[in-house]
Amino acid sequence: MSDSVGKAKVIRHTAQYNDVVELTCQVLLEGDFEEAYTKADNSMVVPTDTVKNTCYVIAKKSDHVQTIERYAYELGKHFVDKYSHVTHAHVHIVKYRWTRININGELHPHSFYRDGSETRETWVTVSANDVSIKSGLEGLLVLKTTGSSFTSCHHCENTTLQDADGRIFSTTVKAHYNIDTSIGVENIPFDRIFEGVRKTTLDVFAHDDSASVQATMYRMAELILKRFPEVCDVYYALPNSHHFTTNLAPSTSLTLAKRWPFSPL
Repeated sequence: MSDSVGKAKVIRHTAQYNDVVELTCQVLLEGDFEEAYTKADNSMVVPTDTVKNTCYVIAKKSDHVQTIERYAYELGKHFVDKYSHVTHAHVHIVKYRWTRININGELHPHSFYRDGSETRETWVTVSANDVSIKSGLEGLLVLKTTGSSFTSCHHCENTTLQDADGRIFSTTVKAHYNIDTSIGVENIPFDRIFEGVRKTTLDVFAHDDSASVQATMYRMAELILKRFPEVCDVYYALPNSHHFTTNLAPSTSLTLAKRWPFSPL
């Protein structure tokens, strides 16, 4: 049984100073639903309308909507506690990045802009006696114009790639991490971990003299595990967004230094 629903919440700290949260939530319920399939018996089905409305009601009441792991846990626990035939609730939440508008060096109290395609995400599974939490970020597009190389790789008869020093390195970052929940969900600093993972990712990307994408992502993950004991493991995907040089030598109107623009693929 499932539903996926979008929602936004305005948090009014004062009449003028507000925060805004925009989420997409997916809830999958697992349990004793066999007869809904085998006998067309809907008596145990939790309808998607109920799931949708529950997402809204708990979002309205919750003090933890900005911390999506806490909100996801509240949702999952609600369904497991309320319905005895539900054994597991799987909750996936996507949080979109709204950033305050900066006007003459000051952040506006209630005006925001969508800050790119980057999202914060969490996957929370709740059962009667356990909870598992995976979180992360996706869609973080980064680029640096040098400080990256790729040399001495394996070559065969099908290889045309040349060694490259000082190349453009661009990628769309996906980073996921599993969290140790043994200390209790209420004791885990989810926001600090997320911001730390994001900052570590950007710091290493910018400052690491990258010998390869593989070496860079390993360095990122290694630092995260050292800095955040609550994190059990880290997964990175950094697919190359290639920028190949284009030879404009036939254009005699250009100097040698200007004959090599880059073509992103």
